[in-house]
Amino acid sequence: MKLPNLSFGDLTAKLPIIQGGMGVGISLSGLASAVANEGGVGVIATSMIGMRDPRRATDPVGADHRGLIDEIRKARSKMTDGLLGVNIMCALTNYGDMVRTSLREKVDVIISGAGLPLDLPSYLREMSDEMKDDMRTKLVPIVSSGRAASILCRKWLKRFDYLPDGFVVEGPKAGGHLGFKAEQIDDPDYQLENIVTDVMDVVNPYKESHNKDIPVIAAGGVYTGGDIAKFLEMGASGVQMGTRFVATEECDADDAFKQAYINAKKEDITIIKSPVGMPGRALKNSFLDAVSSGIKKPKKCVYKCLHSCAEENSPYCIAQALVNAYRGKLKNGFAFAGANAYLVDKIVTVKELMNGLKEEAEKKYQDASKILQEAEKKIRS
Repeated sequence: MKLPNLSFGDLTAKLPIIQGGMGVGISLSGLASAVANEGGVGVIATSMIGMRDPRRATDPVGADHRGLIDEIRKARSKMTDGLLGVNIMCALTNYGDMVRTSLREKVDVIISGAGLPLDLPSYLREMSDEMKDDMRTKLVPIVSSGRAASILCRKWLKRFDYLPDGFVVEGPKAGGHLGFKAEQIDDPDYQLENIVTDVMDVVNPYKESHNKDIPVIAAGGVYTGGDIAKFLEMGASGVQMGTRFVATEECDADDAFKQAYINAKKEDITIIKSPVGMPGRALKNSFLDAVSSGIKKPKKCVYKCLHSCAEENSPYCIAQALVNAYRGKLKNGFAFAGANAYLVDKIVTVKELMNGLKEEAEKKYQDASKILQEAEKKIRS
């Protein structure tokens, strides 16, 4: 059995795989375009996207604005297939500008989390009026519960007469900031399989009553082709994967960042308390050891990139730490990573990775189909 397409309304990717948006700088135009060219949905992460701009210190909003336009256009210039998305965190202080800029550049999909994007459809209406054009960009929130999906469906319908074009459902095995309390991370009730089911239960009545397909995408800890097949068999329309795409030649991070994944052991993957007030999953290193030992001291924030950052109580600037990690300076930063990052053992091309995932998933489908056919034969006999 072949893997199905992944459609958001009138836009379709050949493979049901979204490459997770990884900031700061880990997934930019290089990685996103490579994934799109293999038939998936390539995603540019917008957080601190203007970090390389020489005017970033004096003009942070302008730098990120210019950086996003540049990365979208570079990705488009390399793309021959697939869909291009952007990941925009609700917590960003320049959230509105990142959304408007993405819409003006006519990206295929906006994926938005780190909070509930309650007003996201208002930007679509605003830009449609400004540009005198119907926007084709699809709006896909990230949620971690059926309750969150229900709130968004109800609010968007009431305020904008608009339903989400899909949902990314992120479980507690994801890398980076997690939308869970610390005690929920290992609780079976909050594992991805359960919350995907909860979200599908919420979404299905809206799909039927409004005659709109709303794909549900499983994310967080999805690592193998077998995992992809499992969630598709459960009824999900696709998966989002981040960790697997870090150790690729096309990933935009420094080689030292990628090597940290390859060197990681299972015990190196840890949960940290981020300065933004949320738990996050990262790779242990000397920088995080210094933080936990109290050696790091609070410093004045120069970025002002997140609404939720408690800079006055923080032992370090998370934006600067992640910029340093992207540049390979891991003594002065750290790498976010998913729960399965320790399984990464080599750097491959995106093409090799996508082909391998596709083959694994289709074999899993075939094996499951054979088992079902054999069971049906026994029942008939």
